[in-house]
Amino acid sequence: MKRVVVTGMAGFSPIGNDWPTIRSRLQEMKNGITRMDDWNRFEELNTRLAAPVPDFEMPSHYQRKNLRSMGRVAQLAVRSSELALEDAGLLGNQELHNGLTGVAFGSSTGDTEATADFAGMLLNGTSGNLNASSYIRMMSHTSPVNIGVYFGLQGRVYTTSSACTSGSQGIGYAYETIKRGQQNIMLAGGCEALCPTEAAVFDTLFATSVRNSEAHLSPRPFDRDRDGLVVGEGSCTLILEELEHAKARAANIYAELIGFGTNSDGSHITQPSAQTMETVMRLSLQDAQLPAEAIGYLSAHGTATDRGDIAESQATESVFGNKTPISAFKSFTGHTLGACGALEAWVSVEMMNSNWFHATVNLDNVDPNCGDLDYIMHEGRNFETEYVMSNNFAFGGINTSLIFKRWA
Repeated sequence: MKRVVVTGMAGFSPIGNDWPTIRSRLQEMKNGITRMDDWNRFEELNTRLAAPVPDFEMPSHYQRKNLRSMGRVAQLAVRSSELALEDAGLLGNQELHNGLTGVAFGSSTGDTEATADFAGMLLNGTSGNLNASSYIRMMSHTSPVNIGVYFGLQGRVYTTSSACTSGSQGIGYAYETIKRGQQNIMLAGGCEALCPTEAAVFDTLFATSVRNSEAHLSPRPFDRDRDGLVVGEGSCTLILEELEHAKARAANIYAELIGFGTNSDGSHITQPSAQTMETVMRLSLQDAQLPAEAIGYLSAHGTATDRGDIAESQATESVFGNKTPISAFKSFTGHTLGACGALEAWVSVEMMNSNWFHATVNLDNVDPNCGDLDYIMHEGRNFETEYVMSNNFAFGGINTSLIFKRWA
C-alpha cells in the first residue's frame, strides 16, 4: 500500500479564507454567525441565522465561458481548488492531464438557483428560464465536474454528495484511491453555497437555532442551553499525493493521512446512532494501526443539536474516555454541510502543526447528558500531538473519521 500526504490546502469559510485570518478569529472567540434579514420574506421559517462567506468573488481571469457552467457552489469549489493547487506547486503542471490526477469532491446539492428554474417549469408550465447550462449547474456532481473540466483533469472523478460527510468522504475516498496506487494526486474536499432551503430542512425538524436577536451566541455545541444548529457555507480543497511522488518533486508536506473509516447506521434517516459512531472511530484507528490513546486532539462534528451532540459525545467517550481534548469548529462557522468535513480537516492539520487548538465558542455549561470529555472551553489551548482525528456524521446515518499524522 502507498502512503498518502497532504501537499496543498485552501478554502473559504465564514471566518476567513486563509489560515492566519481563521486562526485570529478562533483566538478571538468570534464566530461568523449573522442575522439574515432577507429571510424575513419566508414567513414560516423560524430561524433567521446563517454564516455566509463574505465578499466572495471569482477573479477576473475566469472568463464567461468558464463561469456559465458554475453556480456559486461550483465557483467556491473551483476557486478553492485553484488556490490549493497553487499552494501545492501544481497549478499548471502537466501531470494534471496524464490520467493519474483525479478529484473526489462533493456538496449536499447543486446550485439551488438552477434548481428553482427547473421547479418554475413544473409549477408554471414554462421553461423560459432554462438554458444549456442549467442542468450542469443544478446536478449533484456540478462541483467535481467543474473542477475536472477547468483544470483539465483526466483521472478519476468521485462525487461525494452525502450531506454533512460530503467533504470528509471526498478526502477519504481520495486517500484510498492513492493508497491502492490507482492515482498519484487527488483534489479532495467539499463545498456548499448558502441557501434558505437548507435552513428550512432543519427548521422542519425543529433543529435550527432561533436565537435570532443574538446571532453571536449561537450555535452552542454540547452546551446545556443550545437551541439548535445554524447553517453556513464554504469550500475547502486538500491536495493529496502519493508520498514518493511528492518527495520526487520536493513538495512541501503538511501532514500524512493515515486513517479513514466510514460506515452507516442502517437504522434511521435523521436520528444518529452512538453505536455506529463509535464503530467508525474504531475503524479509523484500525486503519491507522493506532491505539485510541495515541490521538491527541479530536475535531468534533458538534452540530449543536440535542440528539447529535449527545450521541456523538457518548460515542467519543466510549472510545477515548475523558483524556483527549475536543472542540467543535462549527461553533464558529455554523454547519457548512458539504464543506464541513474538509474545512475541519484543514483546520485540524493547521492546528496540529502550530501546537495550538481552538476552543468551542459559546460552550459555557456542558450538557450533563453529553459524554464526559475534555472539552476545550473559553480559550484555545497550547499542546503538541502527533495525531489528530476529525469526525463527521450525516443524514442517512453516514459516518466518517479521518486521522492525520504530523509530518516531521
